[in-house]
Amino acid sequence: MEQRRVRASGVLRRAVNPLALAVLTLLQERPMHPYEAAATMRERYMDKSVKLNYGALYHTIDVLLGGGLIRPLESERAGRRPERTVYAVTPAGREQLLAWVRELIGQVAKEFPRFEAGLAVIHVLPREEALELLEDRVEALRLQIETERASLVRLEHRGVRRLSIIESEYAVAMLEAELAWSLALQRDIASGALAWSTGHVDDPDAPPGGPA
Repeated sequence: MEQRRVRASGVLRRAVNPLALAVLTLLQERPMHPYEAAATMRERYMDKSVKLNYGALYHTIDVLLGGGLIRPLESERAGRRPERTVYAVTPAGREQLLAWVRELIGQVAKEFPRFEAGLAVIHVLPREEALELLEDRVEALRLQIETERASLVRLEHRGVRRLSIIESEYAVAMLEAELAWSLALQRDIASGALAWSTGHVDDPDAPPGGPA
C-alpha cells in the first residue's frame, strides 16, 4: 500500500479533473477520437456524473496532450466529415488515472453543494415560503429519482454490468437520502419542532417563531 502511494505521489499533485478522468478511462480501454469518446460517455450515462460539452472536451484533450498523458495515434476521415485524430493513453496517463481514482475513492474531501449553501441561510425566508420551496424541491427529487431508476432499469435490460453503473446507484441513493431528510425538515418546520426566526438565527432579540 505504502509503495503504491509513493509511486503515485508525483502525479497526485495534479488536481482531479472529472472530464479528464473520464477521457483517460475510455482511452485506457482502447484508442478513440474525441467525438467517439463523447458518444461513449453519453451511451454509458457518464455525462450524468461528469459535465460534458465539446468545447470543454477538446480543451481537456489539449491539456492531456500537453501533459504527456495521451498521444495521437492517427487521423481518420469518414466521408465528407473533418479529419479526426485518434488518441491513446500513455504510461504516464495510466499512472495519473490510477492516482486520481485512488484519491477519489480513498480520501474524503469537503464539497460545496448548492443545497447546503442555501440551508445555511434559509432562516432569511419567511417560514411559509421556506415550506413551499422545500415542497418544490421534494417534488423535483421524486421526479429525478424516478427518472434515474428508470435509466438504471434500461441499462440492466441492455446487459450493462453493474460495475459499470454503480455511480448511478450511488446517485439514486444520495437523492433518496436527501428526499428523506428534506421531508423530515418539512415536518419539523411545519410542526414547530424547529423554532423559526426570520433573520439571523443567533439574534437574541428575534421573537420566538418569528413572522410567518
